[in-house]
Amino acid sequence: MQAWNEVSLWMDQLGDTLTPRPCLSQDIEADVVIIGAGFTGLWTAYYLKRQAPHLRIVILEAQTSGFGASGRNGGWLIGGMLGESRMLGGLSADKRKQSFRLLQSIPDDVQRVLLEEGIECHYRKAGMLNCAARYPEQESRLRQELKALHEEGHSEHDYRWLDAQQLERQVRIAGAYGAIYSPHCATVSPALLVRGLADAVERLGVSIFDHSPVSRWHGRAVHTDKARVGAQWIVPAVEGYAAGFEALRKIQIPVQSMLVATEPLAKERWAEIGLAQGQALCEHSRQVTYAQRTVDDRLVFGARGGYQFGGRLRSDFKLNADEVGLRRMLLESLFPSLRGVHLTHAWGGNLGMARRFRPHMLCDKQQGIALAGGFGGEGVGATHLAGQTLADLILDQPSERVEQPWVFRDKPLSSLASWEPEPCRWLAYKGIICAFANEDRVLANPETAPWRRTLVSTVAASLERLMR
Repeated sequence: MQAWNEVSLWMDQLGDTLTPRPCLSQDIEADVVIIGAGFTGLWTAYYLKRQAPHLRIVILEAQTSGFGASGRNGGWLIGGMLGESRMLGGLSADKRKQSFRLLQSIPDDVQRVLLEEGIECHYRKAGMLNCAARYPEQESRLRQELKALHEEGHSEHDYRWLDAQQLERQVRIAGAYGAIYSPHCATVSPALLVRGLADAVERLGVSIFDHSPVSRWHGRAVHTDKARVGAQWIVPAVEGYAAGFEALRKIQIPVQSMLVATEPLAKERWAEIGLAQGQALCEHSRQVTYAQRTVDDRLVFGARGGYQFGGRLRSDFKLNADEVGLRRMLLESLFPSLRGVHLTHAWGGNLGMARRFRPHMLCDKQQGIALAGGFGGEGVGATHLAGQTLADLILDQPSERVEQPWVFRDKPLSSLASWEPEPCRWLAYKGIICAFANEDRVLANPETAPWRRTLVSTVAASLERLMR
């Protein structure tokens, strides 16, 4: 078992409260068996039990709740979905607005559960700042994005432009050009949330078995090394760990997120930086940076992660010097006053990515399978909607949730797009990431000739479109 400080800052902060639950030691029968005690599995169990208290629900967890992606992420609770603009683009204006409301309500819906269940997870809803911070191309891209968002039906309340002076009142980044601000985002300690949610579903009567990895899934039964669980419904809530199941490994591949955390910073340092309300922060580059100020005054900072040949899971997240160095460089380029700051934690995790970057929620009644995944960086919030949706699908409850374009009702797993075979996807990943990193280096250099800036941006944008 890894030390908790090697799993993530969030898990390390839980300390002695991390007591594993017993493992499954004998065969049992259930109505629903859920593989994985992360956000997707726990939210599904929570809403099933809320609507149908009589259901016998069993959750099998390979490690302990929070060990996977749910306890390792950046802690953004976003009122949105990866690729939502593409998925909703074909709907009528009224239908799009209905979907926007459904997504944007996620942070508030989660907060209601936190209050009802007494879960303390450092929830702060101060919105999200998407900044043009390091080069002028970021501003032009962001303004185009804002224009597109408004054309889709979003209002100024949902997304609005902050000029450099307005941005400085929230966060001080030297030379920043401006930002898009959205109120539909909260920050949390994800480990506290997942552990609190596990306790809540147990109080409702759900059985959770830790250290019970599923070795085989066949028909309407799953097997661990010690026992079998038979059930009418199987919910493989495994996200990045789908690689361990033949039926799932082609539709959800594992990619790795990587983050660092600073030591707690002095009040004087934070007075220079800002983020006084706990706003979520990113800067608009294809390096995919994201940050939050924690309640103990650290800066948690992440950037685009990795992919291993063949979709292999990564188990060792002791980040190497280059992995830490990239995140330190990006952090210090935004906040030069933090140059040389002590980093107390560096970690990562496996998350699931669907082909065409399209999240999915699927229900196959004939096979008794319900699953959701492919959420990318939006998973902390999107899994809440997924749990509600899977509960509606399993219970055959009509709702606006089950009518969304990311929902596959009464469809087999083969309905979901599959990833290309190796070495195609590894070569594509390597080529695209190199192009993105090169674009960032070129654009961040103010001495770069205009023709070269245009060329690298055109190449990177073309490759990004190919990914989708």
